[in-house]
Amino acid sequence: MTRPLTAVLAAAALAGLAAAPAFAAPPPKVSIGDYAQLKTPLPYPYDEKADASAAVDRAIARAKATHKLVLIDMGGNWCGDCRILAATLELPEMKAFMARHYEMVSVDVGRMDKNLQVPARYGITERLEGVPAVLIVDPQTGRQLVSKAQVADLADARHMTPQDLANWLAKYTR
Repeated sequence: MTRPLTAVLAAAALAGLAAAPAFAAPPPKVSIGDYAQLKTPLPYPYDEKADASAAVDRAIARAKATHKLVLIDMGGNWCGDCRILAATLELPEMKAFMARHYEMVSVDVGRMDKNLQVPARYGITERLEGVPAVLIVDPQTGRQLVSKAQVADLADARHMTPQDLANWLAKYTR
């Protein structure tokens, strides 16, 4: 005797449900109070009220005195890649490397509409391709941008490992 196709499919579906594992219990609810161990929020890397030109001038003066390069990190607090880059540069190993080779300054570019006089100093007058935009400057040779073709290389910082970032920065060191 043949069964109708719908009956066969229904029986197979019921057999599959019977063999399927039970559904897991829903995860426990989490409240904001569960995160009270975070003593302070993560800081924003860009000072939105800073005088960017003066900050860059101070970094250049420090770099001349210490014979280091200047790293100008241009970005915005709204940018996830910018915040990842800033946090990675704060890792102990990266911080030590940076202290040996670079004077660093962070410049807030707002929504790509603020402090654009800084990249213009180095011949970048068109819109920034993305942020973070990283300018490497050799203060010993004046206002020469060492990394002009690579300004937007770190705009995808969230997909870089700390080692990738260290390798990128190391190629400019002496």
